[in-house]
Formats: sequence, C-alpha cells, structure tokens
Amino acid sequence: MEKPATVTSKVVRGLLHPLVPVLIFLAFLAIASGLKYGIDNQDRDHIRASLANEAEGMAANLEREFLVHLEAIRRMAQRLEAEPDTTEATWSQDARNYLDDFGVYQAIEWIDRDFVIRWLEPVSGNDDAIGYNVAVSPERRQALEQARANGTIDISGVIDLRQGGQGLVIYVPVYSGASNNGFIAGVFQMETLARHLLASRVLDAFHIRIDNPGDQAYELNTTGQAAPEYSHTVQIDLPTLNWALTLTPSAWWVKSQGSVWPWATFISVLFMGILTSLTTLLVQLILKRNWALLKTRRELELEIDQRKAVQQDLARLESTDALTGLANRRFFMEDLAHTLSIADRQMRQVALVMMDLDRFQMLNDTLGHQFGDELLIKVSERLNRLSNEKVLVAYSGGDEFMVCQQHVDDLDDVINLLGQIKQCFVEPFEVQRDAHTVTATMGIAVYPQSGLDADTLMRNADVALYRAKEQGRNTYQFYTEGMQDREVLRLELDKDLSHALANDEFVLYFQPQVDLESAEINSVEALIRWQHPRRGLLPPVEFIPLAEESGRITEIGRWVVMAACRQLAQWQGTDFEHLRIAVNLSGRELDDVHLADHIRESLESNGVPPKRLEVELTEEIFIQNIEHNLDQLSKLHKLGVHLAIDDFGVGYSSLGYLRDFPVDLLKIDRSFITDVTERHDDAVITRAVINLAHNLGIQVVAEGVETMEQMVFLKNHRCDFAQGYLISRPVPAAILEKALSEGTLVTDTPVDTEL
Repeated sequence: MEKPATVTSKVVRGLLHPLVPVLIFLAFLAIASGLKYGIDNQDRDHIRASLANEAEGMAANLEREFLVHLEAIRRMAQRLEAEPDTTEATWSQDARNYLDDFGVYQAIEWIDRDFVIRWLEPVSGNDDAIGYNVAVSPERRQALEQARANGTIDISGVIDLRQGGQGLVIYVPVYSGASNNGFIAGVFQMETLARHLLASRVLDAFHIRIDNPGDQAYELNTTGQAAPEYSHTVQIDLPTLNWALTLTPSAWWVKSQGSVWPWATFISVLFMGILTSLTTLLVQLILKRNWALLKTRRELELEIDQRKAVQQDLARLESTDALTGLANRRFFMEDLAHTLSIADRQMRQVALVMMDLDRFQMLNDTLGHQFGDELLIKVSERLNRLSNEKVLVAYSGGDEFMVCQQHVDDLDDVINLLGQIKQCFVEPFEVQRDAHTVTATMGIAVYPQSGLDADTLMRNADVALYRAKEQGRNTYQFYTEGMQDREVLRLELDKDLSHALANDEFVLYFQPQVDLESAEINSVEALIRWQHPRRGLLPPVEFIPLAEESGRITEIGRWVVMAACRQLAQWQGTDFEHLRIAVNLSGRELDDVHLADHIRESLESNGVPPKRLEVELTEEIFIQNIEHNLDQLSKLHKLGVHLAIDDFGVGYSSLGYLRDFPVDLLKIDRSFITDVTERHDDAVITRAVINLAHNLGIQVVAEGVETMEQMVFLKNHRCDFAQGYLISRPVPAAILEKALSEGTLVTDTPVDTEL
C-alpha cells in the first residue's frame, strides 16, 4: 500500500500538468454542449407542441366558422322553399343582406334544376358567371344530381372559379327529388375565406396548406421563410370534405417560441469552465511556486541534514576507530572519566577490562597485515554484541581492546562479563576462508578499589593484564595490591633490556642430555641467562616475555644462535668437540624468512659443521603455520642441522606432521615425566610417545628427570635420552666442561627388570 505522502505527491504532480486547464475547459465545454443540446431538444418539443396546438385550434376554428356559413346558405334555401314565389329582386335583397352580414362571400347564387346560374348577387364582378352551367364535369354533375335527389349539401372543394381565382362553392338544394327547385350556392374566394376565418397573427406566422384527396392543394402565405422541419398536419371535419390542414411555421415564429435558456446555459457553463480553467491555471502557478519553494526547502533541509551527517561522521570519526567501528581510545577515556564521576556520586563500582589477543602479533607477521585487519574486524563484531547501556567496548590499537562495565554491584557482575567475553572466542574466526582459533588474555581493574581516576584505573588494568600473560594465555587477572610495584620493576627491566645486547649482558648456560643406552653425554641444551648489572643473574622467565612483547626476541634469538656457534667453535679440537648444542627458537624467529640464512652464516663464520647444531621448537609454535614452517624447516634440514620438537604432548599434539616433517628428535614434556612412576596414565602416555617416535624413526628425549626411578623407567622403556636436574642443572660452559672431565654427572642407572 502506498504511503499517503507518496499519493499526495503524485496528485500534486498530476495537478501541475500543463494540460489540466485545457482538459477542464474541454470538460465544461462538453457539459455546456450537452446541456444546450438537451434544452434545445426540450425547446423543439415545446415548439412542436405549440405548433400542434395552433394547428388543432385552427382546424377547430375552420370547422366552426365553416358550419356557420353553411347554415346561413341553408337558411336562404329554406326561405326559398317557404316562399317559392319569391321574386329576383326580393332574393337579391336578401342575398345582399347576407353579403353585408358575413362579408366573406364572393357571391350568392341561385342555380336552377339544370345547374345553370340564374340569379347572382353581387352582379358586379361576377357578370361572366350568369348563365354558367356549374356541372362542368361528369364528377360535378354526378355530385350535384345526387345532392338534388337526396336533399343533401354538396361542397365543390377547391376549384377554379368562373369569376377568377380559386374558390369553394357550397350547394344547398331547394327541395329534393322531383320538387327540387335548384340550389342556393355560396361562392367563397379561398384567400378571402382563409383571411376571414384565420387571424392575421396566424396568417403572418404560418405557411398554410389545405389538401383534399383528389383535389388540388391550396396554399396561403407562401412568401415568407418557413421552417419545414416543424410542419404539423391535422384533419378537418367538414361535410363531404376530407381536408388535411398542414401548418408550417415561419422562421421568426419558431424563433419567438424558442427560449434563451439553451444559449444562456451554454454560455453560463462555458463561462464557468473558463473561470475554472483560469482558477486551475492560477492554482497551478501557486502550486508550482509552492512546489519550487518546497523543493528548495527540502534541498536546504537535505543540505542541512548532509552537513549534520558530515558533522556526526566527523564526531564519529573522532570517537570511533575506522577499522573496527568500535569506540577509539580517546572517546573511551573521556567516557570512562564521565562514568567514574557518575559512579562517585551514586557510590557505584565500575570495572575496566584490558584485553590482548593471544598470538596475534605472530599471526599478523606471518599471514600479513590484511589478515590481521580482517581478524580484528571479526573480533570486534563479536565483542560489539556485548555493548549495551552498561557496557562499552573500545579498540585501543594493535591487538588491545578495552571494555568498561558500569553499575557493578559485586564481583559476580564482572565475572559474568568475563565469561561473556571468553564466550566470544569459543568459535573459530573464519578469515580468508580459513578457520583460526584465537584466545584473549584480560586484566581487570575495579573502581574505586583499583584506582580513583581513569588514568590510574587504566594503568592498573594494564598491570593486571601483564600479570595474566605471565600466568599463560587465555586467562584473566584482577589487579591487586603489590602488582604496581612489580609493574614498576618490569618497566625498568624492559628499559634495561634494550641495552642488554649492546652491553653483552647475556650468557649461555648448558644442560646436558644423557644417552640412556650408552650413558654418554653427546648433546646439551643452551639456555639463556641475563647477567643484569644491578639485579644479578636473571632466568628467561624474567625477561623473555618482555622481549616477545617488545619485538626484541628475534635479535636475542640470533644472539643465542651466534653464541652457540662460537661455543661449538671453542670446543673444536678439545675433548668436547663431539657435543651438539640445542638452541630454542621462538615463533617470531621462525617467521623470519632469513632464519636459515642467518644460521648458515653463523655456522660458516665460526667453522662449525651444521650437524653439531640442533634447533628446538615447541609443538605449539611448530603447528601454528604448517605450510610456512614446513618451508622453513625444510631449509634447515637441507642445511644439515638437527630438528627437535619441544614440549611434545602439551595441548596441540598431532601425529600428521611427525610423518611429513623432517623431525629428528622428540622431547616429552616434563609434565608427563614428573609422575611417570606414580600415575598410570602418565606412564601409558610416555610409553606410547616413545613407541610412536621409534616407529617413525625419531629419537626421544625425556625432560624434567629428577629421580633415579624416573630414569630407570625411561631406560627400561627404551627412551633414548634424558634431561633434568638429576643429571645436571643448567650450568656455564666452564662448569660443564669440568663436570664432564671429572665424570661427576649422573649418567648411568641400574636396570629395573620389573617392567
């Protein structure tokens, strides 16, 4: 269904069409013509009715007047019957009296039995008629004889008179049969009779025609302009005659009978049409002007709306991150400060969650920035679903997100929010048609316990985030008292780390691996330490996470490879030249496309055979990017270095890559070795890993060996190597050399025959 505004717009556009006034005028013209046509028909019907009335009235008058003259002639005949001896003089006097009384007769005649005119009055003008035989034709004779015999009246009809002109003769017999004494005849001139019987108005207004079957027609007033379409004919009832009276009105009579209403109506309606058309035209002009004004107003409103939209976009751009569509850090901090001020008045708590995506930097560096951007967008879409009137989600930059929760009543509200956040990362993210599992680590600071202003709260949430990262990935940590002190130390340590390489403050410690079959030590693992100028010797756990965060891990990794190669070069030509050194590679280093080149250069620059260097990668790092890592490890394999998989069995165990990758050594994680002699499941897993590796032609190292029982178990189940505190803690090269020379390391074990 169309909207009313749309319908109104269409109606207005229709009214503005230039043909509308013309169509309105034509409509009124059609109405005017129709009305005129109808009223004209009514007028014509009225004229015909009036003409019929005139004709009928004229016929009735003719009948009445004619009978009067007929009776007058009959009375003269009756007098002659009563006085048969009447003299011509007496008769003539009587006839003159009739002539004077009626004034319509052409003549009054007495006709004898032989139909010859004997007496005639007036004689003047009728001389030729005396002695004239009126039975001029067999038809006339027959009619006269019949009238004489029956005593009936005979009327001649319209005939040519002897006296001249056309006329009518009435014959009244004087007695009938044998006693007949001729006829008294009244001669009428037709024009005189008609003018006498008809009023002058009728004579002037109509063309009169009298028809008698078999006789000639008589017409009166034929000179004027007639209107033959209005002719009307009536029958006249006269003795012995069958006349038909046809009345044809003159043009002026027809005009006089018509009314002014047809034209008045036509002109009035047409005038109304003209006024309506002009009014419509005026309305169109007004509407066009209003439409133009409305259009201009809408354009102005549109421009205003566009400017407002631009201003809103600018404001949104100022407060929104362009990539993720979330609130940016600037807007988040302003909103956080406002939220804290409200919370202070309402005495409510506010929770701030700082969140980092685990392994994002590695994925971004490995798969490209386009991949990283798309992943951030996907993560933002899920996190944004948490946004409501109480929760604001923002993007800080890099892989860091921030969440502010208002109106916190107790800690359960925050825990519930953290659960919702973790739920956003349960399903893998599909990026570039591949599914990627991503987790997040979070640090939480709660107002007012963890800070009274936005900056303090943000700083403490960041401290909590760092502590959560120290505990491992995919977890969270609330800020607690004392964290700030540790954070200050961490920041100082991070600053000192930037100078450690330049000042050559790193050293390598070595932990030997014993061959359980031969009880010999042929390889050691190189473990980095930091000889801090103020804080002393620091283990990797104190600074490696900092190096990974700052991106310095690649440089430190290169230093470790170079230092290991230098140590191997120093051992050449000594009792220790058979030793192989294993170095650990981080994910960042494995992503370095120049990794193989750097290792080759380090080996060549120190003159060390590649087989004396072993590269260790954790299983988790190893399978993060199978295709890329396969290419890197293939290059290292071609180079001739050994490849070991560290921490095998922790979280990401997969058998496929063991078959496809050039793996030389498998290191069972210490978590399985610690209770291998006490927990049946750990023992089963350890035996299974050893058998699996041997079936694939891969040697096995057990890490974290701290008791003789553990070593005996491993030896009895054909594990190839053992490494742990039972044998030796990580020590500097000099101490390792001394221990090897003196044979003070635990390398041999008694065989346990109870398997």
